[in-house]
Amino acid sequence: MPWANSGIALMALLGVMVMLYPNVASWFAQYNQSAIIEDMEGAVMDDPPAKLGREIELAHEYNSALTGGALVSPDSNIPTGKGTSDSKFDYENILNVGGTGLIGRLRIPSIQVDLPIYHGTSDETLTKGVGHLQGTSLPVGGDSQHSVLTAHRGLPSATLFDHLGDVKVGETFTVEVFGEVLTYKVIETQTVLPDETQALFPRYGEDLITLVTCTPLGINTHRYLVTGERVTPTPVEDVVKAGTRPDIPGFPWWTVALGASLLAYVGVVALSGRAKAVRHNRSTATLHGR
Repeated sequence: MPWANSGIALMALLGVMVMLYPNVASWFAQYNQSAIIEDMEGAVMDDPPAKLGREIELAHEYNSALTGGALVSPDSNIPTGKGTSDSKFDYENILNVGGTGLIGRLRIPSIQVDLPIYHGTSDETLTKGVGHLQGTSLPVGGDSQHSVLTAHRGLPSATLFDHLGDVKVGETFTVEVFGEVLTYKVIETQTVLPDETQALFPRYGEDLITLVTCTPLGINTHRYLVTGERVTPTPVEDVVKAGTRPDIPGFPWWTVALGASLLAYVGVVALSGRAKAVRHNRSTATLHGR
């Protein structure tokens, strides 16, 4: 029976480890994302202001030449770009920090999101951060521009846009790109069918960014959109925070649960071994007594 108790304790420990896996994986994913952001911020700060300014200028030129918008495809978990720009522009090499594909950084304070932004929306990109939808405006602002940023939700290995549905109208999010900080105030949230594309097209005179993810979780029949309009001038508090170290992930509380479970398992095994030793001694004493 003591070893049966040890077996039950082991099964319980394995069960706890399985339950903790999403938390552990998410924590390490956030740790890696924060490290990437720190490296990116360092690389941007090392570049001369003239180079940073030229990159921003080139991005504006790209956006000015862009025509079209985006399509939320019925048979895809992510939107696809329909916009096209002049062939003289190389999308992949505009706002490309150190050749890594990084564009910038997205912060959504209300849901504790602080993620790197990459070019494109490939599966590889969307497992590690936020993707910029090629065919929509690069996220550098401007009148009649509409940038689309997208990320997955519900991944077992990372927390990306899992809580995007909790963002409320009136709240803000920021984008940091090559030393510039742009703040957007949420003006609308909506759930759309895949063929409802008008929400992702530019609106005359407005400077917009829309954040896109799939919904409902695990079913993905609709798309959830959070659209923000540029706040000018950029709030001072957002400028001050620019380039600062990410404050996520926080303390790994999962280590407490895991540690407690390990201690409980060790305790059960030790007590089982002790009980077995006591029974053995009693049996030995009984034999000698005969």
